[in-house]
Amino acid sequence: MLHKLSKTFRLCCTLVAATCLFCLSATECMAQKPGTFEAGKGPFLLNGKPFVVKAAELHYPRIPRPYWEHRIQMCKALGMNTVCLYVFWNFHEQKEGQYDFTGNADVAEFCRLVQKNGMYVIVRPGPYVCAEWEMGGLPWWLLKKKDIRLRESDPYFMERVRLFEREVGKQLAPLTIQNGGPIIMVQVENEYGSYGKDKKYVSEIRDIIRESGFDKVALFQCDWNSNFEQNALDDLTWTMNFGTGANIDQQFRRLGELRPDAPKMCSEFWSGWFDKWGARHETRPAKDMVDGMDEMLSKGISFSLYMTHGGTSFGHWAGANSPGFAPDVTSYDYDAPINEYGHATPKYHELRKMMQKYSDKKLPAIPKAPMPIITVPKFELKEYAPLMYANKGLCTDGSHEDLTFEAHNLGWGFATYYNTLPEVPSEGILTLNGVHDYAQVWINGKYIGKIDRVKNEKNLTIPPTKAGAKIIILLEAMGRINFGRAIKDFKGITGKVTIKANAKGHDLTYTLNNWEQYYVDDRYETALQALKKASSTEKNEYTTYFKEDARIMEGRGYYRGYFNLKKVGDTFLNFETWGKGQVWVNGHAMGRIWSIGPQQTLYVPGCWLKKGENEIIVLDIAGPKETVVWGQDVPELNKLQIEMPPTHRKKGETLDLSQEKPVMTGTLESGNGLKFVKFDKPVTGRYFCIEALNSHWNREYCCIAEIYLRDADGKSIPRDSWTVSYADDEDVVTGNKNGTKAFDQQESTYWSTNKGVPFPHHLVIDLQKEQTITGFHLIPRMEEGAPEAIKDFRIFVKSSPFKM
Repeated sequence: MLHKLSKTFRLCCTLVAATCLFCLSATECMAQKPGTFEAGKGPFLLNGKPFVVKAAELHYPRIPRPYWEHRIQMCKALGMNTVCLYVFWNFHEQKEGQYDFTGNADVAEFCRLVQKNGMYVIVRPGPYVCAEWEMGGLPWWLLKKKDIRLRESDPYFMERVRLFEREVGKQLAPLTIQNGGPIIMVQVENEYGSYGKDKKYVSEIRDIIRESGFDKVALFQCDWNSNFEQNALDDLTWTMNFGTGANIDQQFRRLGELRPDAPKMCSEFWSGWFDKWGARHETRPAKDMVDGMDEMLSKGISFSLYMTHGGTSFGHWAGANSPGFAPDVTSYDYDAPINEYGHATPKYHELRKMMQKYSDKKLPAIPKAPMPIITVPKFELKEYAPLMYANKGLCTDGSHEDLTFEAHNLGWGFATYYNTLPEVPSEGILTLNGVHDYAQVWINGKYIGKIDRVKNEKNLTIPPTKAGAKIIILLEAMGRINFGRAIKDFKGITGKVTIKANAKGHDLTYTLNNWEQYYVDDRYETALQALKKASSTEKNEYTTYFKEDARIMEGRGYYRGYFNLKKVGDTFLNFETWGKGQVWVNGHAMGRIWSIGPQQTLYVPGCWLKKGENEIIVLDIAGPKETVVWGQDVPELNKLQIEMPPTHRKKGETLDLSQEKPVMTGTLESGNGLKFVKFDKPVTGRYFCIEALNSHWNREYCCIAEIYLRDADGKSIPRDSWTVSYADDEDVVTGNKNGTKAFDQQESTYWSTNKGVPFPHHLVIDLQKEQTITGFHLIPRMEEGAPEAIKDFRIFVKSSPFKM
């Protein structure tokens, strides 16, 4: 009897298992059922029914793979129905022709996880993505072809784009909605209007995307409302990008005139902003964000919230912005609703409450974080290896006069340059033209100083030297510029190195040639090799040859230590006592550190830690005050330790225009949108001054979001090299609203003076060379009514600096 029961039980189990397998197959079949998504007359149509896209922007390389599903579920609980993502070309093809879509680069699996959680996907495959990511997502090795034209119809560039997008298609084309997958829209290029006007190029990218397997899915392009018409293609959906606080109706006004029946979508609604080294942590009011999204939803406008969760630019992936050089910090917290480590913020809860109004079902519960937050007691890093011990060997490839990384097949890392000096009979000026990005100089074993690209530095004063004096330059490359024409950002020393001095009344100029060069990549394995050489009891070529240099550059190198954990969790390692460099934990590249701040901690995901002993290596190229680290339970993202505030008015300095004649006096119209002013006749000069006499809101301060100057042909003068030579007042207390924001190529940021400082206000821009100017375009703040917009103004243009 017992035997028969056993057989019966086994038979029942078999039937149940078969039934479960059948159900699973049915579910999979339902998930793979082909569907449609298109732009209808008025709304988007999903399977023929009106659909408002409520998308959350997430970036899979900025989230550890074990945490992917949690972050997706956090977006689902927020009320989102779609996830929007970039495909980062340089993350997938780090070496030319070698593609990687595994591990944290498995974008197809990320999309499948989105579908598993009942959401759709918008894919933005570039080739350019911006995203405050190294070189805007373009691979550094493109720059090995020095004359390449990026984001143009350059044959080599287009060939590589076509090959990469073909690989993307292999991964993601099977996942379009037409194939039963979650992908409903695919983007063509990215904000191209901010780069140039070239419909032929944009059309070629569109064709490449279609050829890559996205021939049936809906294609779209995004831009700003001020420039989207420049490259708008008739057969694509047009979407707008703008930020928190923007005047929603104004942003879609022109689109509505051109395509009154088209769906409206904000493809990037900026929830916050990104942080730069040496500037304050950026935040945006939660109320402004929620109100803007509420307004869009009430009007049936689709959106993608950029960012819903920013994450972390681990390793060397943080980019830099332009004009000038403004490198981004490691954290990509972005003041987003879901913070860097995946937790719901007060902004999240406010947004979730509003989003519930637009859902006919109760929103899912907020998922529990996959790891607890832990602290780590202070510990010391006791092992040390000079950076010299990581040198890859003398450059002997015949291109020793080219001091760039790219010429020596190096994408990221450090370089040491050696030379001997001629006799410098008096105090001289050493000029490093095109330092990219942070150089330190020694002469005859004495530290002379640094040259920092962030501060636009080029020169150092050097003492008199005898012929044969030894000069050493240690250089660190930071992230490549990710926005504007300056994305063609070579690393190393990109120009000539010269010395100017005076001998018995005669000016002397020397150009230093025949450099001895050593390069160091920033791989974890390289750090291990250096530490191994330093710990060896046997003499080797590095410890012998570089012994004196290691003494000269004391403290600049690799430090290793260990910490023990009884339980694993997320933590924030503090590096306030360190100088400048990079960090690895258990072999994972965590990102860059820099004592100037505002970021002082690095987020360390618990999924990369382990019970027991954990290894940490810090590469410090400036030298630490103390070689100690500790883990805290909150991040430190807003602690500046800098020499001076980022303003452009020296103490006691006041602009004197009493002897100057304005080239134009006028009045700007009130309200949002682009303002165009044409001069009565062309003027020529290098220094452009706008004097604000008052504002439309009759307040004591004024703002400019963007200003463009027009040349003799009416075209926009390139702004990548512009600098601010004077600003009478800049608000760097309530935010990063200094003068550079007037031409930083970002319409949601702006120059602002401080409340309580009376008119007139002045902004003087150094165009770096003589320019013929026929007029200017000015964009006031994006908020409704354009608060603090300039009303009456005067313009001055000079070839020489203005009198102070």
